[in-house]
Amino acid sequence: MHYSQIYVESDPDSDGPDLEEAFAGQSAGLCGAAVPGTLWLTTGLHTGDVRFRVEVHDEVPPLDDAWEDVVEVSFRPVSERTALTLWAGEGAWELGLRQVDYRVRYSAQGMDEGDRLDTRVDDEPHPAERYLLQFWPAASAPDRVLKCGSRCAAYWHDYARRQPPPPTPEERAEAERLARLAEEEAERQEELAYERWEWGGRAPSEALRRVEGNVLGVRDVDAALVHAIDAAPVEVQRAVALLAARRACEVSGLAGIDWIEEGLAALAEGRALPLSYADEERVWDRLEADPRVPQRTVRQPYAPPRPPFRPLTLPDGQPPQEDFEDAMVLGPAGRTRSFATAGTDVHTVVAWIGEPESFPGLEMSQPHSALSALRGAAEADPLRAALDAVYSAIHAYGEDYPVLLEEVARTCA
Repeated sequence: MHYSQIYVESDPDSDGPDLEEAFAGQSAGLCGAAVPGTLWLTTGLHTGDVRFRVEVHDEVPPLDDAWEDVVEVSFRPVSERTALTLWAGEGAWELGLRQVDYRVRYSAQGMDEGDRLDTRVDDEPHPAERYLLQFWPAASAPDRVLKCGSRCAAYWHDYARRQPPPPTPEERAEAERLARLAEEEAERQEELAYERWEWGGRAPSEALRRVEGNVLGVRDVDAALVHAIDAAPVEVQRAVALLAARRACEVSGLAGIDWIEEGLAALAEGRALPLSYADEERVWDRLEADPRVPQRTVRQPYAPPRPPFRPLTLPDGQPPQEDFEDAMVLGPAGRTRSFATAGTDVHTVVAWIGEPESFPGLEMSQPHSALSALRGAAEADPLRAALDAVYSAIHAYGEDYPVLLEEVARTCA
């Protein structure tokens, strides 16, 4: 026993009632049956082992006058599994009850002695305290006290009689409905708060929610700029797309190459890209094969750090948790080398751990990023065209991307 409590539980989705709920509206205070599918059984001993027996009968068993305290209640399991359960789930015994109405008799002997002892350690002899819990099929009936011989039982009977009546099934269902609605609303507000945090403190527009492409990549670098691009007129969004594509080509060394200039000219005139851009695989092959394309790389850009998300509601005493993105593992490993040992290839991977800026070897191809920006700027949706072009241009600039974003912001303004 712990805290003079042991339970009969049949609802797998319930954490069990509290004391007031268990005895609401009862006259018997040793076996709380006010909450459907649960019994709250009280003992005299606060902590330690007690002798406890459970019996399941086909019909009402005879009442043994030897018991000092006896109460009866009605009980119906709410699932196919009913168990006698210790406090905090420290132990459980299956009872094999069916989902039918039962009458339950709870008999006790020596409660006052157990109450005086309070705590029994393993090497101490058992007190006279013992309990019998009996079940048999019977129609539901009010709870009643058959015998009351101990001071401890009298106290708990008085406690039960001072509790207000339990809610009706309709009231309980309405309370559960309202609690469920409140929980759903709290979850919705938490999701909205997290979304606002992701988007720099304000909710995204429906256009940003629907747009495809690389909107999230730009958002994580500069959420305010994404909102500015979204709010800009269509002609400004097209201007941003052209600007990002042109600057990406300039910084990567593609400017001046004839077929690249043809693509930029088409964008500037509001036309579709030339047919030579229609086959994506052939465009990339053309970039690889053109000897005029420089082999330039830049360090991979990283989004600036942001404060962790602070949940709206937290369990009592639980501190806010850092957002999982702050602990993200980044890669790839900086370098790999191989050597042979005893005829077996052994690979050693060397990884750098620390802030992303300290990682060596994370390089991006500027020409490839610039070509992605040019192709992205030709998207039919002006908003997506601007965002895709800016995203790829950021990677073409590498760590110097703030210079690009300042110019994009001036264009939006």
